[in-house]
Amino acid sequence: MADVLRFFHPVLAARALGGKPVKVTVDGEDFVLFRDGSGRAAALVDRCPHRFAPLSKGRVDTTGRLTCAYHGWSFDADGHGRSPSQPRLTQCDVAALIVREAHGTIWIRRQTTGHEAPTNLPSLGVPEGFEWAGRFDQRFDAPLHVALDNFSEDEHTPWVHTRLGWSAGDAQNVDFKADNHDDRTEVRYVARQRDSQLNRFVGLRRGDLFHNEWVTYFDPVRTLYSIYWTDPNSGERRPGSLHAAIFMVPETARTTRFQVLLYTSFAGAMSYLSPLLNPVTLGLVWLEVNDDARFIPVVANTPEDLRGMRLGRFDKPIIHNRKLLRRIYRGEAMRPEDQVAEAT
Repeated sequence: MADVLRFFHPVLAARALGGKPVKVTVDGEDFVLFRDGSGRAAALVDRCPHRFAPLSKGRVDTTGRLTCAYHGWSFDADGHGRSPSQPRLTQCDVAALIVREAHGTIWIRRQTTGHEAPTNLPSLGVPEGFEWAGRFDQRFDAPLHVALDNFSEDEHTPWVHTRLGWSAGDAQNVDFKADNHDDRTEVRYVARQRDSQLNRFVGLRRGDLFHNEWVTYFDPVRTLYSIYWTDPNSGERRPGSLHAAIFMVPETARTTRFQVLLYTSFAGAMSYLSPLLNPVTLGLVWLEVNDDARFIPVVANTPEDLRGMRLGRFDKPIIHNRKLLRRIYRGEAMRPEDQVAEAT
């Protein structure tokens, strides 16, 4: 199994990293983030090489070195350590990670000499004309494969969500398309937007069509959503659209941390209101993601093996995503159930 941190992962809002160290967890491993004397973000394995005390319980001294709370060993941004009690002691270093700060977010990746390790951050696929609206993170109390399943289909929309998307009465009238590729899945849903008090506020009219189009990649696991609305007769787009890059970061075997980066586009007169509409849109997306996070513990024990499930047409992306999750992200070989699912 390959190390998932050969890919860059978003792990923390940049504003959340101030003068104190912060612990983050990726795939069951703990890391400590801190800012050095120049304000640069740094990341180390959260374990002092002396007696394995968590460095995240320490502090950053006036020179920008991270100091262990147990015996005072200190470390710079590159992990070079020293002992105050034994200044000549060697081999005091701790593993450091590559860190990037962009899109209001701290990103980390393991240092490796492998050619497969990317040098750039993963693409967010932001369309031209969209502007930054904000970010948030949300913990899902479920394994990565369960969280990914939930975000691989919109069939659950009428029952788990209450704002965006269609109502239960239109569930049979959804226009759906899914295309599987060697490195991604592409999905499209179109249905009548359910009636809501929010519709008029964001420039929608009764009967407008809700469009949710997305692409899921696995280097690392992320889904890029494009959501917009159209007039059902003319096909003309309504003035508001949003683009969300949602990264699904495994924390432990039972929890997944979602990092959501949001961009918006408002046309016509609404463009002048974007400073007001962006926070509202960010809050709306948070509510939608929170709906999923509240429900996901109900299905947290769903097995990785899909055999025995009565899958339907909306589950086509789930079957392929499970395979890509193992092959690309985890670096595993194909399993027998993959062949069964492919043939179903």
